[in-house]
Amino acid sequence: MIRWTVLILLLLPLGLSAQQSRQSFQHGEWLEFRLHYGVFNASYATFKVSEERFLNKPVYHVVAHGETTGLAALFFKVDDTYETYFTKKDHEPLKFVRKVDEGGYTMDLDIVFDHARRRAILTDHKKNKQLSFDTKKGIQDLVSAFYYLRDHYQTKDLYVGKFLELDMLYDDDGVTRFKLEYLGREVLRTKFGKVSCLKFRPYVQSDRVFKEQEALTLWVSDDENRIPIRIKADLVVGSLRADLNQYAKLKHPFEVIHE
Repeated sequence: MIRWTVLILLLLPLGLSAQQSRQSFQHGEWLEFRLHYGVFNASYATFKVSEERFLNKPVYHVVAHGETTGLAALFFKVDDTYETYFTKKDHEPLKFVRKVDEGGYTMDLDIVFDHARRRAILTDHKKNKQLSFDTKKGIQDLVSAFYYLRDHYQTKDLYVGKFLELDMLYDDDGVTRFKLEYLGREVLRTKFGKVSCLKFRPYVQSDRVFKEQEALTLWVSDDENRIPIRIKADLVVGSLRADLNQYAKLKHPFEVIHE
């Protein structure tokens, strides 16, 4: 079965802001996604934003949680939580937490980022070990990257075939270079009505989860929120689709095309 890391990887690169000076999210924003794996309504995933103080700095604290439901939970039970704390001013991640329970496979780790020294310390609580990694300016974790991208690129600079890239650190494999290709605009029919979207292709490694590097397609709302609307993935076994199911406290109006 697919791991919940796949879901986060699908959702994280989906944001591009029309104006760098206008923030695309706010305290209280809540997004829920409904996932379908083959014929199963497999699971739900939520992302919740709150304002807090961490290490004496004003930060955004984001909690991403996913779990299987219904028949899918009988075959493969998943209960995963990812957290990030990143600075409000520069969107620099300070701490990343990853707790995974997937059909008997478990993970419990955190990463603390030291941007002054360009270092990050990963602590694996399950294996009782620590690892140190060199980092560069702009490094992001698996969840903070989603919010960073929503505020740090301008739609007017996009053209079909353009690539967006950033460095990420989220497990003991070290720093990963993430690449995303812009494919153009498309209008999708959703439960909310027709939504104008920006369409992208994130490039991933073809392995035991994905059929090929071009296995993913994703759509982001073409408004100032830049929230994920739909994701499709061709997997080695079956296919996955995630759709925005509910939302609350968006910073900007959610634009729907009314006929």
